[in-house]
Amino acid sequence: MGFFDGLWPGRAAQFDSGNAPSSAVVLSKRNATISLSKQGALSGNLRVNLSWRMRTSDIEGRSRQSGKLRRPLQLFKPEVVQAHTQGVVNVDLDLGCMYELMDGTKGVVQPLGSLIGDLNGPPYVRLSGDDRFGAPSGETVYVNLDQRDKIKRLLFFVYIYDRTPAFDRTHAKVTLYPGNGPRIEIELDERAPQARSCAVFTVENIKDELIVRREVKFVYGFQSELDRLYGYGMQWGRGYKSRT
Repeated sequence: MGFFDGLWPGRAAQFDSGNAPSSAVVLSKRNATISLSKQGALSGNLRVNLSWRMRTSDIEGRSRQSGKLRRPLQLFKPEVVQAHTQGVVNVDLDLGCMYELMDGTKGVVQPLGSLIGDLNGPPYVRLSGDDRFGAPSGETVYVNLDQRDKIKRLLFFVYIYDRTPAFDRTHAKVTLYPGNGPRIEIELDERAPQARSCAVFTVENIKDELIVRREVKFVYGFQSELDRLYGYGMQWGRGYKSRT
């Protein structure tokens, strides 16, 4: 991060992966779906990456600007630039994926319970690593699209693990990297102060066409609440991570 990045909030919102419009498709409320089939991304591995960083106290500008309107002299007071590392050590967002296969098999791939999945066998979804500090590499889940005919639907979700700030304290983004075509970006930019989990997007196999749909639905519970919302019908219990 350069010196001027701290002085210009717009620049601080950039991620290491880049935001070049020509190389990314951003899914929004108005443009919520994209077909992997139509862009020829039906082979190899679909890489799904979660990256995040902490928001500094008022870097988004809302509360700071309103305070300055009430106290005009604050406009002439220098801004306090906070260190990037102050907040990140207490943040732990996890990326997970619920799946349903064509044969009716249902399950979840997630860091809790060390449910890392399998790429070459069912469910053809595998978690790679568990980043607890918001490093640029983030967390990654792979989907084997060579076995797409065996996958009925996937639900990718993000949840906050134990004693960490709420979603409105973080700036998170999920990026899909198909084997062909531009990357697909989904930002978790809605304010949900008390939410603990977020359904980010679904992948559905509809008449042999793979459709990605942006969801970005925040809930106040955990995986079981997401399950009820999307009708997977699984049984859930308390899960834990290793301390390493």
